[in-house]
Amino acid sequence: MIVRPRPTLFTVMFALRGSILPRVAPTVIGITAFSVVVVAAEQAWPWAFPVTAGVGPFTLIGLALSIFLSFRNNACYDRWWEARKVWGSLIVEARGLARTIPALLPGEGDEALRRASLLRVAAFTSALHASLRGQEGAKAAAAWLTEAEAAGLRDRSSPADAILGLLLADLAAAMRRGALTDILFGLLERKVTDLCAIQTACERIRHTPVPFAYTLLVYRTAWLYCLFLPVGLSGSLGWATPAAVALVSYTFFGLDLLGDELEEPFGTAPNDLPIDAMLREVERTVLGALGDPLPPAIAPDRYWLR
Repeated sequence: MIVRPRPTLFTVMFALRGSILPRVAPTVIGITAFSVVVVAAEQAWPWAFPVTAGVGPFTLIGLALSIFLSFRNNACYDRWWEARKVWGSLIVEARGLARTIPALLPGEGDEALRRASLLRVAAFTSALHASLRGQEGAKAAAAWLTEAEAAGLRDRSSPADAILGLLLADLAAAMRRGALTDILFGLLERKVTDLCAIQTACERIRHTPVPFAYTLLVYRTAWLYCLFLPVGLSGSLGWATPAAVALVSYTFFGLDLLGDELEEPFGTAPNDLPIDAMLREVERTVLGALGDPLPPAIAPDRYWLR
């Protein structure tokens, strides 16, 4: 995610970090070059263009295309914002467990259980983070588990859910030996259920994209509109047509590509969520509760917070 101060006029005009311009530039240049060819052809052979459509039809089509783009981008932003709220809830739950587990298991004989339980919270978050990025959850969680526990995750379809199972089993064992009452166990079990709900919400967002028909409709219409636009403008704008076409194509295709980035909020594009930084926040919370040294928080690198 791009984290920048309030932009100045210079920043607005020339900033590339976080801008969609580098990705959309080849398309804009290609369409602009095509418009130059159209204007040159009309200037050289005016008899071949006896009728010009004018800007009227393109105004109506552009309005309809803007509505479709707005609808798709709103849907993509809703996914991005929901994912941010879900990861915010994950941090809340991790902080709550980091406070609750030591408070409910204060005895010296419970030290191993406290440590193992909190490390499982970090392991769960690491496994979830890896699975959302298309990586191996078991491998990511191994740093927080014993070798035997990590080996047991390799054949599981959902390592993150398996880690929650380990956490719940530890708490149930503590209840059976009298370290936790059934009421306190129920309190912690609800926390584990909340983590499971967060995992399910993340998986729903990742595996349920915006319907492809919307993307296809917007992309196809934007291409046809921008390719026919110079034909309609060249008669009235002349050699100013390529500049107008470049601005319109930059807007339409830039919004389309921005929607692509927001549609997959857990990716690694500049405008995706900084789940690396949020994962580190959970790790710092767990290690702080254990009294272990804290790794540094992840800071933006040239305005890019990953």
